[in-house]
Amino acid sequence: MYDTIIIGAGMSGLAAGIRLAYYEQRVCILERHYTIGGLNSFYRLRGRDYDVGLHALTNVTPKGTKTGPLARLLRQLRLKWDDFAIAPQLGSEIAFPSKRLKFDNNERTLRDEVAWVFPKEADNFDRLAREIIDYDDLSETHAGISAREVVSSIIRDPLLVEMIFCPLMYYGSARENDMDWGQFSIMFRSIFLEGLGRPAAGVRLILKHLVRKFRALGGELKLRSGVKRIITENGRATGVVLDNDEVLEARNVVSSAGWCETMRLCDDGQPVLNSRAPGQLTFCETIASLDAQPRDLGHDLTITFFNDHDKFAWQKPEELCDLRSGVICSPNNFAYDSPLDDCTIRITALANFDRWRALEEPNYRLEKLRWYDRICESAVRFVPDYRAHVTDTDMFTPTTIVRFSGHDNGAVYGAPEKQFDGRTHLNNLFICGTDQGFVGIIGSIISGISMANQHCLTRA
Repeated sequence: MYDTIIIGAGMSGLAAGIRLAYYEQRVCILERHYTIGGLNSFYRLRGRDYDVGLHALTNVTPKGTKTGPLARLLRQLRLKWDDFAIAPQLGSEIAFPSKRLKFDNNERTLRDEVAWVFPKEADNFDRLAREIIDYDDLSETHAGISAREVVSSIIRDPLLVEMIFCPLMYYGSARENDMDWGQFSIMFRSIFLEGLGRPAAGVRLILKHLVRKFRALGGELKLRSGVKRIITENGRATGVVLDNDEVLEARNVVSSAGWCETMRLCDDGQPVLNSRAPGQLTFCETIASLDAQPRDLGHDLTITFFNDHDKFAWQKPEELCDLRSGVICSPNNFAYDSPLDDCTIRITALANFDRWRALEEPNYRLEKLRWYDRICESAVRFVPDYRAHVTDTDMFTPTTIVRFSGHDNGAVYGAPEKQFDGRTHLNNLFICGTDQGFVGIIGSIISGISMANQHCLTRA
């Protein structure tokens, strides 16, 4: 009998496991796949290492900072700032046809850019920054407030409104064409007021420390152990049945599989709530290995969020991919102590899961080649053309995301409606991760910590 079974060895599941294991709970983390990380994992292909999901950590604050999500997770998991070896971004930009705004980990940079590019909006931008809700003040009521309505009531220039939303939506909105005011505040604070960074070793370093900590505390991690169903009895989860029909019992179950996905696992006959529709927003991503450092080719920015017209569309595209906007990231362009050996550029674009899923295998491979070229062609309108220096490529699609995460529709940010308290219809089954309400690596870790503290430790 376990004190807690955790479904999914992503960031939130590992963090919840560590937190519980610190208090001598017997914890087992179950992962369907052969590797850990979920949406934020890594793989090796043709002798090269690739991250999945990680462009940059958000919420990056300087070493020694006592407040904010990064400081909180380090404190709660008893990790050191140096364990993650986070290098700050060199600098990023939001690029629209007529205007560009640069920003970095100094919040004054974006403020000064706005004052220069949109001089009439400088005071309004300062007012918006003051209105942003602190992490500790967020409540469920903020989920019912349209961020577009709030921002448009403060910022008068429609173009600046669109430019502000572009990076925040790409890095954390499950809702089409809008965000909850609370989620907007989280993303604004984490990207514009705190900042972006990356470990030189990528996501592997973070996962290595989390797994090592969990196992050192006596936690059990079972790979290739998918959950077939959650056993229920008298309004409680009593355990799980694995794909191989092995039964594991537990006093509590925490799932990072997603709301709809978790509800389908329950064997009590409760329908998946129609009001909790799965998300529709998913991505394709191209990865190009280069024979030169991107900055030597004229590309010295960490991330470029681009949009090719003055109105930013954030919705499921009609075609396989939406080429109007995207994110261009160079993992090389962070302030590392020494340059990375691998030279890489990654481009992310909105995609249509249904259309990718409908392709037969030969056509699927052909469309990947076709859309790889089209996505890159779209991106080089906004950054120096690096294509003559490409030595190797890879690309993932929404079906890849489904295969390795299990998320309906490959929805990276889960369902639009979140369950902020993590509770379900069973009094000892809880949700953590994306569908609880926090996104990104730091957000996912905080979600796992919060749900473990609020539910499993208080019950213990």
